[in-house]
Amino acid sequence: MKTYLVGGCVRDKLLGRPVKDRDWVVTGSSVEQMLELGFLQVGKDFPVFLHPKTKEEYALARTERKTAPGYTGFEFNASPKVSLEDDLLRRDLTINAIAESESGELIDPFAGRKDIDKRILRHISPAFSEDPVRILRVARFAARYAALGFKIAEETVELMNNMVNNGEVDSLVPERVWQETHSALTEPNPEVFFESLKSCGALTRIFPEIDNLYGVPQPEKYHPEIDTGIHTMMVLQQASKLSKDAIVRFAALVHDLGKATTPKEEWPRHIAHEERGVPLVEVLCQRLKVPKQYRELAVLVTRYHLHYHRAAELKASTLHKTFMSLDAYRRPERFEQFLQACEADSRGRPGYENMDFQQPAIMRAALAAANSVETSQLVSDGFKGKELAEKLTQLRIHAISEV
Repeated sequence: MKTYLVGGCVRDKLLGRPVKDRDWVVTGSSVEQMLELGFLQVGKDFPVFLHPKTKEEYALARTERKTAPGYTGFEFNASPKVSLEDDLLRRDLTINAIAESESGELIDPFAGRKDIDKRILRHISPAFSEDPVRILRVARFAARYAALGFKIAEETVELMNNMVNNGEVDSLVPERVWQETHSALTEPNPEVFFESLKSCGALTRIFPEIDNLYGVPQPEKYHPEIDTGIHTMMVLQQASKLSKDAIVRFAALVHDLGKATTPKEEWPRHIAHEERGVPLVEVLCQRLKVPKQYRELAVLVTRYHLHYHRAAELKASTLHKTFMSLDAYRRPERFEQFLQACEADSRGRPGYENMDFQQPAIMRAALAAANSVETSQLVSDGFKGKELAEKLTQLRIHAISEV
């Protein structure tokens, strides 16, 4: 029985990045022996154990054989005869197939260290194509390591494209797509995740609403980038600079979906794209089973982002209605999320990335003024029910108009 550190912890150590979790692979052992040593079995599909003291994960070395379409159609072999190299061979990328022995020796049969030095994400073998989740994983790694200069190898993009054309990607279940998407949204460059999916043809199958934005023009006066798909990626990039909140980043990603439904004869203008975008956001969220708080903010940003952009021109009554729709009086934290996503929209254009925009200050000042109206005083004055609501609205609008 031998144990080796494997995968991400070895990769990140070589990259000089913090190691969060350590994973181990065990050769020459069996389920019975692991249990005798006090390990707790937690794996359902294949033998994975928790160390009795450190609680770190230890998995028996295994091979896998494709038996059915999709990412669940595999048969596993975890006998004591499976070697470390056999186990590393089944992994996705060369940089994830490096092991470290207990003495500190690196075992690198697929030249992963060389690809780390070259900043390349490369598949290990044709078996990569057996698991469609790997398309999402590679795109996520590209988003994580883009700032370090990593690119997906051309032959890996080609293989991913073949998987899309063969229909393998269509077997992905919504829960897994969202899991990988959510993880990608937390990475330093989440836009690279979607750009990578587009490069291999997977975007149109997984996120057709986003793919449809490419090739749709916008007025060059306001959008030097012209293409709405490019704008969307720039907005997501800016959102990741403004906030680490994946909810904000998701809202920024989908805020312009309605522009894909603008009749061509109306291009490059997109009148009422906000309302046309709302059902598209709702369909996307329903299909991928996106959590409620993500869907709610995404719908609000989609519907009201032009109110944000025109904050300086809006009537006090319109600002108040917008605050009510955002539930800003009761949920100031979501109001801030809304402002961040909308500010990302402003900055997601060439030459606008570092400009000072007045809309956040205008809307915050207006909300603060409205919040200065004391409801308790109105109650003391005898207002109640419908009259209280009407008087509160009247005073809040007046307060906003005085800003």
